[in-house]
Amino acid sequence: MSLLAHSAEDPSPARTPGATHRVTHTAETEDTPVTEPADGRSYLLNNGTARHYRRAVTEGVDRVGARIAATQRPFTGVSVDGLTPTVAGIDLDAPLHDPAAALDELEDVYLRDAVYFHHPRYLAHLNCPVVIPALVGEAVLTAVNSSLDTWDQSAGGTLIERRLIDWTARRIGLGEQADGIFTSGGTQSNLQAMLLARDEACRRELTRDGAPFPKLPTAFEQGIPHGTDRSDVLPRLRILASEVSHFSIQKAATLLGLGAEAVLPVPVDATKRMRTDELAAELERCHRDGLIPMAVVATAGTTDFGSIDPLPEIADLCARHGVWMHVDAAYGCGLLISRRRELLSGIEHADSVTVDYHKSFFQPVSSSALLVRDHTTLRHVTYHADYLNPRRMAEKRIPNQVDKSIQTTRRFDALKLWLTLRTMGADALGGLFDEVIDRAADAWKLLHGDPRFDVVTEPQLSTLVFRYVPGGDPDPQLSDRVNLHAREALFASGDAIVAGTVVDGRHYLKFTLLNPETTLEDIATVLDLIAEHAGTYLAEQPEPALSAR
Repeated sequence: MSLLAHSAEDPSPARTPGATHRVTHTAETEDTPVTEPADGRSYLLNNGTARHYRRAVTEGVDRVGARIAATQRPFTGVSVDGLTPTVAGIDLDAPLHDPAAALDELEDVYLRDAVYFHHPRYLAHLNCPVVIPALVGEAVLTAVNSSLDTWDQSAGGTLIERRLIDWTARRIGLGEQADGIFTSGGTQSNLQAMLLARDEACRRELTRDGAPFPKLPTAFEQGIPHGTDRSDVLPRLRILASEVSHFSIQKAATLLGLGAEAVLPVPVDATKRMRTDELAAELERCHRDGLIPMAVVATAGTTDFGSIDPLPEIADLCARHGVWMHVDAAYGCGLLISRRRELLSGIEHADSVTVDYHKSFFQPVSSSALLVRDHTTLRHVTYHADYLNPRRMAEKRIPNQVDKSIQTTRRFDALKLWLTLRTMGADALGGLFDEVIDRAADAWKLLHGDPRFDVVTEPQLSTLVFRYVPGGDPDPQLSDRVNLHAREALFASGDAIVAGTVVDGRHYLKFTLLNPETTLEDIATVLDLIAEHAGTYLAEQPEPALSAR
């Protein structure tokens, strides 16, 4: 069958004499024989290859479903050296021309040894199991392949994303002038927030005496005019964030030309929450030294501890000093749909908020957003290109999402959340996050009462930082080696996966609970495995190394 044959039911308008006739692919029917594609064009998804698409994708889904159903542990324990030759041995210039054979090969290079976040003994990073409605959304958005930069590439996708932004802004309480944009993740959301905060600080500083921006021929009316001299302002800008805030804040400062040193760490208390007395002192010091605090970053769910900074008090200080308040709620955003919503009290005063739906909303990567209180601040990322989003489109009120994004081409990731909410609802989704927080509370009690372990702080969310403590009075360096070994040995076994971090210069282990299927029995079993690996390591140490015990 020729894939270039005319369609029997051509949906194009009536043809006029002399017009160029449209050539379409023949639509497949259930009776159309399925043969393997013979050339590159035959692999393109269209009405002539739709049956090939359904068969190939169904077989891929079947493989993944079978693998997940048979998974008995989160990881096989394969090493880098063990897997590298298998991947390196694939000749990418010798295609298999058979989807089934390609999937067989994929078993060897990926599926068999993948890290499976759905397993209840995956307790490491902020990776969640995903809900099925979101996977349906992923399949749809990938096949249709809308690009969310302009209306003429996305149509309804634009409106769906905007509706979800409005829904999230209302959940936060940002007010009627709020807006936002979907992003690739918390790092990008934080970067854009800091960009907006930087340019707002420059705008305020450069108009402090009431002088308008210079009207240059190349002035860009939407944001700070091109050519405006900011050389006296930029070196004095500072970002204040807790000492346990996400590293993306330092990265953002570097990318924005401020340097990582522009981020001033604010000390935390015993519960790993920002100390507002220290924040107040730092703000006063900045003013005394002629520095400009451009933003305070409050964290609602730190990566290591799940701690939530005192948002109401931080909001008061930001209002008093006229400083942009950003809340990094990449982790804690699940509280917006949780019975624990009060833990986010004060977030409604933020100027910008980062949310990662692919953490505590159980969405596939990637699914994140940046929300802003005042939609006009997004003008700092607005640029008009004649070939994409000319200014006349804004004048005609045509909604182009690229007008408020630092990305151009962007996936329709909002569809995953849309189908999730329309299928299972926010309450059911929030209930899943509540379950893992409940489990973390029980796990803290278990750790707190176990003399083999030292736990740092009681969690607010679902993260626990702890360490195995050798008996007696061990050398701290020996304790570090024991915990590092226990984590690595556990990972190599594949029986469970835990994370690691450093607290006050010492190596600790970390549980990040995001799977409602994880039971307290699972957690107790993993603790026993850690203790077993630690004990094996200690038993293998020479006598001098143990003398400190």
